[in-house]
Amino acid sequence: MNTATKSILGQMPAQTAVAAAPATSTKALATLMLAAGVAALVVLTDQMIDSWAESHVVAAWLALWAVAAVAIGVLRGVTRALAQNLMSGLDAWSAHVARRRADERLWAMAQTDSRLMNDLQTAMDRASNETQPAKDIATLMTRRTARMLQSRMYYI
Repeated sequence: MNTATKSILGQMPAQTAVAAAPATSTKALATLMLAAGVAALVVLTDQMIDSWAESHVVAAWLALWAVAAVAIGVLRGVTRALAQNLMSGLDAWSAHVARRRADERLWAMAQTDSRLMNDLQTAMDRASNETQPAKDIATLMTRRTARMLQSRMYYI
């Protein structure tokens, strides 16, 4: 059942649905990793007790279930932490790629537009000189542009 609500625009999901998406993907990844770990331990245990299991079928069955239950208990916290670390790493990598692409698009635009290139060069030249108070509006705007470029607050 889909409980995500849509915004007034219709295409953009509401803020609650967007905020719930990362936790859901982390939980799903942790669940898949837990299932893979438990399955691997059960298969390993089955191969180790295979010769003994032919004469003790019920005991082998109980041993496999015990291994599965213990593996779930032991691996639950490990897989959750690993999934959270993996998702945060992937999120950081994705943000880095997005920033790099935005910088490349801005630089490509600046190479074709001399006004934008002059603004970028001025901002880069004056970015280090922010300790002194601004004496005129041009210096103030240049510093603002430099801060926008520094914090990636421009949209292309």
